[in-house]
Amino acid sequence: MSQLPALIGVFAYLSLLTMGGGMAAFPELKVLTVDVHRWLTFPQLIHLYSVGQMAPGPNMMMVASIGEWVAGLPGSVAVLLAFFLPTALLTLVVGRLWIRLETWPWRASIQLGLAPVSIGLILAGCLTIAEGAVTGWLAVVIMIAVFAVLLRTRINPALLVLGGALISLFAFSAR
Repeated sequence: MSQLPALIGVFAYLSLLTMGGGMAAFPELKVLTVDVHRWLTFPQLIHLYSVGQMAPGPNMMMVASIGEWVAGLPGSVAVLLAFFLPTALLTLVVGRLWIRLETWPWRASIQLGLAPVSIGLILAGCLTIAEGAVTGWLAVVIMIAVFAVLLRTRINPALLVLGGALISLFAFSAR
């Protein structure tokens, strides 16, 4: 329970960094939960993030797991509210303002500038998680194969997750 104020502060702050999705906030999530507050280890964070990616619904619902890990059910509820409420309110306000500024000459320029920012944030998140998750040549091969297949085909990504899990089951359990 003593961690609740820190959990609320961290996840309210992280919610404002999710432009482009939850992966955009991953580098700061890692710094704050692993390095600063030491609530988790990096492998634990990667595990929770990965499980969140496979679960139905918004993938950043995994933050509830971090809250539960640190402070039980009250932590889980506090983190969910802190993470999703500020962004929801901000989206509501900015969305209404954005409609009013339809004829504003800078609107198109801002939109063009925000897309690369989002991509940069997402890429930084991908590289941060790769530092902890891609730890050997087999993991590199799997990563490159999934990336290439996704770029060149229209295969359902769930099949790639399933295939990667099966390959990993045999390859990594033999060690």
